[in-house]
Amino acid sequence: MYTSPHAIFGYLFLTLTVRVLARRPGAQMTAFEFVLVFLIGGVIILSTVGDDPSMTNCFGAVLAIVLMHRLVTFFKVKSKRFSEIVDGRPVVLLKDGQWQSDLMAQLRLQDTDVMASARTKGIPKLKDIKYAILERNGAISILKDKK
Repeated sequence: MYTSPHAIFGYLFLTLTVRVLARRPGAQMTAFEFVLVFLIGGVIILSTVGDDPSMTNCFGAVLAIVLMHRLVTFFKVKSKRFSEIVDGRPVVLLKDGQWQSDLMAQLRLQDTDVMASARTKGIPKLKDIKYAILERNGAISILKDKK
């Protein structure tokens, strides 16, 4: 009986929430933001098909998650250390032609992953790369060598 209106409400509310919270340059979402979206989606699903069909409880739970997100974001802006804990920090994978093998093993990355990223940026050869950096959002940035 309540499933369709709850699903419609959930869809609209989740779409609005993601639109407001996930405005990032380049449309890249961090792991933190993916968790937020899945958590909100889970709350909405529970109100749609769960034992508690109250839209008020659903709205309250999503609002609590949104407020927590805003609070965490506030602390990320105020504290670089807190930001590094939540989002991580960039990691150098290749420096002056030398792979950071121990670090790459920890991250479960192979040189072929980095080279695939380099090729997508039009850099086919290792000798043409000055730095390869694993960014906080999971993308690999490639800086060309100016030789």
